[in-house]
Amino acid sequence: MSIYSRYRISKPSTGRVPSELIQSKYHSLRSRTFWGATLAYSLYYVCRLSLGVVKQPLIDEGILTPAQLGLIGSALLFVYAAGKFLNGFIADYCNIRRFMATGLLLSAVVNLLMGVLGLFENNAGWFNILLFGMFAVCWGINGWVQSMGSPPGIINLSRWFPLSKRGTYYGIFSASPYVGEFISFILVGMIVGAFGWQYGFIFSSACGFLGVAVILIFVHDTPESEGLPSIQALTGETPVKEDTMPTSELQKMVLSHPGIWIIAASSAFVYIVKYAIAGWGVLFLQKEKAFSLENATQIIAFSAAFGVLGTVLAGWLSDTVFKGDRIKPAILSGLLVVLSLAAFLLTGGGYVANILYISLFSLTIGVLYCIIAGLMAVDIVPRKATGAALGIVGISSYVAAGIQDIVSGHLIEKYACLPEQTEGLTETQILSATVYDFLPASIFWIVCAVVAFVLPVLFWNRMKR
Repeated sequence: MSIYSRYRISKPSTGRVPSELIQSKYHSLRSRTFWGATLAYSLYYVCRLSLGVVKQPLIDEGILTPAQLGLIGSALLFVYAAGKFLNGFIADYCNIRRFMATGLLLSAVVNLLMGVLGLFENNAGWFNILLFGMFAVCWGINGWVQSMGSPPGIINLSRWFPLSKRGTYYGIFSASPYVGEFISFILVGMIVGAFGWQYGFIFSSACGFLGVAVILIFVHDTPESEGLPSIQALTGETPVKEDTMPTSELQKMVLSHPGIWIIAASSAFVYIVKYAIAGWGVLFLQKEKAFSLENATQIIAFSAAFGVLGTVLAGWLSDTVFKGDRIKPAILSGLLVVLSLAAFLLTGGGYVANILYISLFSLTIGVLYCIIAGLMAVDIVPRKATGAALGIVGISSYVAAGIQDIVSGHLIEKYACLPEQTEGLTETQILSATVYDFLPASIFWIVCAVVAFVLPVLFWNRMKR
């Protein structure tokens, strides 16, 4: 069997489900596919965020600097951006079950390799240089295979759900990254604290292998491949002209749609803010507010928990309360994102106060992320070109997130102050005692949060289908 035939969209089954069993089987397979893809995508994120959890021990042990970690993190994001664009177009033609499982399998292997490489750690300078190069290459590869997760996960909504329910279920699916963040910052953080940073990668790898099993057991490609009628026939939707047009022609229409590019620009700023806190939040709490690794990871984990609530509410509210209007909840959530982010970055406060700040931030950025980075794009394109739309939004979003990692790492390192008394201290002790000024990076993040929700407000009329 060739690679093309193995990964292309499934052909309709020759066997047909008896008419009296059609609805029960459809709802059963739809539920299995949706929840399987949602859980698996949360485990994708565990394999993506492992580096963010281990930054502090890597810096304090003198293995890597903040600027080097910024470059490594950007390697994933830049490659992910290109991969998300190409894989978004490719996934429209693919068997989503096999496509999604392959990406997570390879991501798990990359995390395992990075953990094993770390087990050979020594104090030689050449080892740190070698490890930096190997980590950058591995994390770049991880970026490509990570980009194989989101397109099939969202395409399953187009293949299995009616348009009237897509917002609600998209909101639930969009919560999966926050579930992955919660697992990363709580469980991976505990593993790193108990056994060392190397085992953070190894544990993340185990989560990835578990996700592959979930996909293979629960996810199905299309209703037709299971002997069911088309989604339009199953849900009573009236077929539209786009349903009969070739996928390639629909994708060209998406490329020329100005609304998609406006959404892509807005989403880019959402991702800068989202990934700034996910990637640097633990280090910020440790260095700027003197929290321990355990408390810092717990605070950021609350962001994941409330992010779940935010994305679920976004889809349900925009479908039910606002009757499909995406712009009003975007404005409200955008204002709250800016206020809560400023409180988190620019004020002090103890453990509880910072949990409150980050919880409100995550709740509202979850709404903004769900609406701008997903629902607005999906709403204005034909069902068969969902992957293409998300590919365009994805490349913009992750290029911006990659630039954020480089800029943030540079700003944090540039304004660092070494301890006044270094005599008698080891290099590790000096690095651990270094004071970091996060104010320049914080201003950068807050400005991006403002732009994120202002863009779609200004250009809303051009974003309509």
